[in-house]
Amino acid sequence: MAATTHTVTNQAPPLVGYDVYACDRALTEGVERHVAPELLDGVREELGELGRAAGSAQAQEWGVQANEYPPKLRTHDRYGHRIDEVDFHPAWHRLLGRAVSAGLTAAWTRPAGHVRRAAGFMVWTQAEAGHGCPVSMTHAAVPALRADPELVAEWEPRLTSRVYEEGLRPAADKPGVLFGMGMTEKQGGSDVRANTTRATALTGGGAGEYELTGHKWFCSAPMSDGFLVLAQASEGLTCFLVPRVLEDGTRNVFRIQRLKDKLGNRSNASSEVEFDGTWARRVGEEGRGVRTIIEMVAATRLDCVLGSAALMRQSVAQAVHHAAYRRAFGGLLIDKPLMRNVLADLALESEAATTLALRLAAAYDADTEEERAFLRLAVPTAKYWVTKRCTPVAVEALECLGGNGYVEESGMPRLLREAPLNSIWEGSGNVQALDVLRALQREPQALNAFLAEVGRARGADHRLDGAIKDLLTELADLDGIEARARRLVERMALVLQGSLLVRWAPPEVADAFCASRLGGDWGAAFGTLPYSLDLAAVVERARAVV
Repeated sequence: MAATTHTVTNQAPPLVGYDVYACDRALTEGVERHVAPELLDGVREELGELGRAAGSAQAQEWGVQANEYPPKLRTHDRYGHRIDEVDFHPAWHRLLGRAVSAGLTAAWTRPAGHVRRAAGFMVWTQAEAGHGCPVSMTHAAVPALRADPELVAEWEPRLTSRVYEEGLRPAADKPGVLFGMGMTEKQGGSDVRANTTRATALTGGGAGEYELTGHKWFCSAPMSDGFLVLAQASEGLTCFLVPRVLEDGTRNVFRIQRLKDKLGNRSNASSEVEFDGTWARRVGEEGRGVRTIIEMVAATRLDCVLGSAALMRQSVAQAVHHAAYRRAFGGLLIDKPLMRNVLADLALESEAATTLALRLAAAYDADTEEERAFLRLAVPTAKYWVTKRCTPVAVEALECLGGNGYVEESGMPRLLREAPLNSIWEGSGNVQALDVLRALQREPQALNAFLAEVGRARGADHRLDGAIKDLLTELADLDGIEARARRLVERMALVLQGSLLVRWAPPEVADAFCASRLGGDWGAAFGTLPYSLDLAAVVERARAVV
């Protein structure tokens, strides 16, 4: 008979065996809002199936295994031949396979493709975030390749395939492929125009064929089938497609020097690679590499927003779930006024991120001139702010679980280690802020579209109206604008989120957001919302019911 001291009481059950999609009201309502009625039944069924898979014990175990057994580099085989391969745990391949079969690389070929894909990406990221890197880059490669009709005709069907098959073989022999990206070099970082990788046109080759020589400091998912990279050609920085395996079955020169030992994202292999006479095909015109690859960058930046929103949602779901079961000081934590304030504050941040992320995805689906102009400002603004908010949300959510949250088995430490990632990848905070300034100075139609979107909620909340007025004043003063860029972009993001929530969120959510984020009735830490608000309703809305 077990000792009475071993009896476990007052512990929350694991959050498992639930529908990640159906339990996220901000997400489901956003999909209903942005997807045409005639498509909704099919989209609901598709996302519900993925949501149940993401919340299953099996998927959660895959996530644990993929991180406990990180990828390993094998530079040579037993005979001394250079092979440059990375071995992954089977759980990694199962996660990737489910992502691809769910259409998370196929947005460009489906009706309402970007909204359904954004929702699916957010759902499946909550099972495990690291494998989302090659999923994101594969999705984002399509618009960059469209700069070359011949290349996109060859590669787009492979990139948008819903079949995943591991292993390196000629792309033409595989039912589907994954893509990576290599821009960053050690001497330049985000300053890609400082790249020194050289591209030499092949005199005896076909049109657009080159050899590359150089070193990429950061290349994620090196086991992908192809990569978009930047290199200096005779006319300047140019975009190239580098296949891992050539058409004749031989390996392209793609020397993996080492895998990065990262803070988080440990399931995903990030590497340094060397090109030495590496065969490549030019994408777009010589000297216009940044303009060509910028479409890929914009799409991956949106995925940074989606990924951060997903991590926030999972953090909040875990915190609310714990508080709904854990008893302390004579009652459930979720009923304690101070804990309720913390949970509601976290839920507001999560819902604002989700609502903004889906609005951006809907703009991609609309693909009008006005929506493209809106995205020009809204994407770097959202990338700056939403990814910045992810880490404090993860920290506070972990604290809601107390010591239990600090233990690896809770899953919260993994969420915390993942949280800073999206703020760094695809351009850190300063890069995003400077990108917003460039758009403001060079593309007046982008500001007009942004202000038109924000203005759709004018008159609905006096705090939002005041924030819009202050933002217009800030935009009218360009003195010292670079030093004020972060402050400006933060205000733009909050005003945009406030406008969306006032129009679409329940009154208690919009009221709490405007009072705190726009009205200034808020402290420097989570859990400092005005006590007079309907916080219980905000918390209950965020609860994932098993």
